[in-house]
Amino acid sequence: MLRPLLLVPALLILATPVLAADVTCEGAFGADSSLERLNELYGKENVVTGEVPGPEGTTVIATTVFPNDPAKTLRFGWWDEEGLRELSYVELPPGTGIAGLLDGMTVKQVEALNGEPFTMTGFWWDYGGYAGFQSGKLADIPGGCYISVSFEPAENAPDGLDVEPVSGDREVPSSEPLLEKLNVRVVALSIGYPFPGMEDEGVDEATLVEDTRG
Repeated sequence: MLRPLLLVPALLILATPVLAADVTCEGAFGADSSLERLNELYGKENVVTGEVPGPEGTTVIATTVFPNDPAKTLRFGWWDEEGLRELSYVELPPGTGIAGLLDGMTVKQVEALNGEPFTMTGFWWDYGGYAGFQSGKLADIPGGCYISVSFEPAENAPDGLDVEPVSGDREVPSSEPLLEKLNVRVVALSIGYPFPGMEDEGVDEATLVEDTRG
C-alpha cells in the first residue's frame, strides 16, 4: 500500500532494545527489518500490530513499539503488510535524532546541517510541512534510508501577514523569509525506504514522500 512519506531515515543497530539519542539505518531500522526482529529486540509484550490512522481519513497496517509510552513509541510501516516485513518507514519518538537533526530545530539550522537549501510542502493540509532531501549531506545517509522531517510554525501568523506563499499543496524553499517570521521548527522525524526494487529506478524523492506512507 502506498503512503505519504511523512518521509525520512537513520536509526541504530541496537545491542539492547534501548533507544539512543541518535540513530542509524541498521538493525531494527534496516530495510530488511521485520515483525520477528522487533519482537526479538523489544519483547512481544511491547509490540502491537494493527490498523493506525493514515492520511486523509484512511487507515494502514503498522507495528507500534512501546504503544503506552509516548516518550519511547516507535511506529513501523511495512511494504509487505501481510508478511510484516520490508520496512517502509519508521516514525521516531521525541528526542531521537537523525544525522544531527533534532526536534525543535529551525529551518536555518536544518539548512546548515544539510549544507545547502532544500524544499518542504506548504502548511495547513494533510501533507503539510514535510521535507525530504534530494541533495546535500542529509541526502546521503548510510544504510540506504532517507530522512523525512515534519515542520510546523511555532507561532501564529502576525496580523496582516500574507501566508499564502507557504500554504497548501506547493513547494516552499527553505530560503523563504516567511518561515523565519513564523518561527517554523522541526516537530517530527522519520526514516523511510523506497519500495523494494525501486532503489535504482530513478524515482524522485517528491514521489517517495507521497508513496512511503500512503
